[in-house]
Amino acid sequence: MTPHNEARREDVAEAALLPGDPQRAAWIAATFLEAPRLVNTIRGCLGYTGAFRGMPVTVQATGIGRPSFLIYAHELMAFYGVRRAIRVGTCGGLADGLALRDIVIADSARPDTQMDAGAGTHRPDARLLACAAACAREGGVPHGVGPVVSSDIFYHPLGRARFDSARANGAIACDMETSALYGLAAQFEARALSVCTVVDHMLTGEETALSERQGLFANMCRVALEALLADRRG
Repeated sequence: MTPHNEARREDVAEAALLPGDPQRAAWIAATFLEAPRLVNTIRGCLGYTGAFRGMPVTVQATGIGRPSFLIYAHELMAFYGVRRAIRVGTCGGLADGLALRDIVIADSARPDTQMDAGAGTHRPDARLLACAAACAREGGVPHGVGPVVSSDIFYHPLGRARFDSARANGAIACDMETSALYGLAAQFEARALSVCTVVDHMLTGEETALSERQGLFANMCRVALEALLADRRG
């Protein structure tokens, strides 16, 4: 038990999905897991454990942004034995070839503060990445595989222009947490991946409606869970 997670050690699986939104965590558990149990309620960041086709899985909400994310992910890896973690979140599209509701599988991530310096690139687990890409292809899920830029600032005075450098360096999407996940996983020798859904597009200004916000995550969550299962089966 930690300051932010009341689950017992045995209540948490070695594989975890990490959505930001507690409501999304509840929706994922109810939609995809067999016999889900609520194992954490502290600060409203809900955590559930159940099974996906017999594979134990924990779904733990992490809140918004790098500081909140790092607390929950750190505790899961350091104290609960999570060794495989997939972020299932939202992102903004930065590439012409991406459309709203597509999923992005991040093959690298870098904080926006380090884009120009060319340093600070973090990468996911290669096998989880390959499994997720294969699951998306085989499932006919529209997706892109490429670099993601992560920023701690949601409302920025430069607006969309803030991502010009990131786009020039190849980033296809932006979020707030992926680089934190990849860096933390390397620290704990865990295996991680980020799979996100494009909910707005920085180039076109298009946005999805809030009323869609759980149903449009089905492809992302299915790909993440199938990737964990395929990885487990070897």
